[in-house]
Amino acid sequence: MSEVPRQSALAEAICEVEVFKEYEEGLKDIETFSHIFVLYWLHKSEGFSLLVKTPWDDAPHGVFATRSPRRPNPIGISVVKLIERRGNVLVVSGIDAIDGTPLIDIKPFIPEFDSKNANSGWLEGKIKKERV
Repeated sequence: MSEVPRQSALAEAICEVEVFKEYEEGLKDIETFSHIFVLYWLHKSEGFSLLVKTPWDDAPHGVFATRSPRRPNPIGISVVKLIERRGNVLVVSGIDAIDGTPLIDIKPFIPEFDSKNANSGWLEGKIKKERV
């Protein structure tokens, strides 16, 4: 799907994530975090492949070792920079979803828990290391 920005960590587009009004209270204090996880349903993904090729490598890799949207359970996840909160709307950068993508959940990114001693697996050296 060409309309989806390639991998959220490199995307600079400013987007809005809208939470249903009845869940707005659950966003209390989210603005104190610089980054958040956004989980969403890849509602336009059709079918799946257990082996996929990526833009970074011609060799096939297992779908669970990639971020391909063609998954048995098409759940997307992005770590995004939280720019601001406006009521039930979060203004973010770095999400790789299209307009109208159904939101599943939001969680704070906590560096002390979420990135200890991480590596890039088979992608090591194949992508630029930039952080949002």
